[in-house]
Amino acid sequence: MTLAPPLAMHAIARPLAAGLLLGALWMATMPAQAGEGHDHGEAPAAAAGSALPRFSAGSELFELVGVLNGKQLTLYLDHAASNAPVKDAKLELELGGRKLSPKAHGEGEFELTLAEAPKAGVTPVTVTVSTASESDLLAGELDIHEEAHAEEAHVHGWKEWALWGSAGLAALLLLGFLARRFLGGRASRTGAAA
Repeated sequence: MTLAPPLAMHAIARPLAAGLLLGALWMATMPAQAGEGHDHGEAPAAAAGSALPRFSAGSELFELVGVLNGKQLTLYLDHAASNAPVKDAKLELELGGRKLSPKAHGEGEFELTLAEAPKAGVTPVTVTVSTASESDLLAGELDIHEEAHAEEAHVHGWKEWALWGSAGLAALLLLGFLARRFLGGRASRTGAAA
């Protein structure tokens, strides 16, 4: 049984390793593509900003969620037991010390336009719910945070990924060149010693 000399193994291994490395890099940089019949449509749009401020309040009878969009406050009122919208309810809201009367805008949905948008911070909310057969007092807090700076939400575009990919490829090529020089120098020293 004859074993291949070590230099012959390096002669085969180097091109094979280089080919595998280049193939892996090529596969990593190629975008995934769906074949015919496997298209999942447009990608869902990413949220453009932060979620709207909201609060919730609940009891054994009712659950209330309030969503603030600038000066527009929308309230959703459900039965706690069934999660069904509350029909024919009347709400009296106290927001930060001001008494307000939201108007019904559908089953279990109420709207209210505030005189001015609430300031950042925690604002207490109290809501009195009245129906023909039940009445309850709900309490919660509206917690508004100042918006984060736009620089913090950095999105990586394809140009940035291409730049990083080419820099990585250049680093790998340099590393391969240095390894080849090191192995070549080592082989010549080993060959000279034999």
